[in-house]
Amino acid sequence: MKIVIQRVSEASVIIDDLEVAAIQKGLLILLGIVNDDTQEDINWLCNKIANLRIFPDNEGVMNLSLKDAKGDVILVSQFTLHASTKKGNRPSYIKAAKPAIAIPLYEDFIKTLENTLETPIQTGEFGADMKVALVNDGPVTIIIDSKNSE
Repeated sequence: MKIVIQRVSEASVIIDDLEVAAIQKGLLILLGIVNDDTQEDINWLCNKIANLRIFPDNEGVMNLSLKDAKGDVILVSQFTLHASTKKGNRPSYIKAAKPAIAIPLYEDFIKTLENTLETPIQTGEFGADMKVALVNDGPVTIIIDSKNSE
């Protein structure tokens, strides 16, 4: 699994001209799933998301986690995170999991993150054409790959 975390001061998701998710302070997380992802990947990433200290404390130092900062989350499935651009100019998405594999993992990711954070999160809609808007706060953008846990 690969995620792109963006610390935001606001973010939203619109599908068919209808706002389906909106937050103020928190994280917009883009999630890419591959065929060999498992619950172990989900658990590791959700723990990392909940405890990553990327919010400013009273001194302005990135010392607070999402839980500490009481931030919200929007999670958006994005298969294009696994694009291969090695050959030619048209990206290949062969590494991205097909819906039969990806949807259950996406749903498990939502449940696990909500349990880890002990609060509901907001989401986009798997496979939908979404308009994602955000104001990146910092800017802070972090890419994490569960297969390359550093």
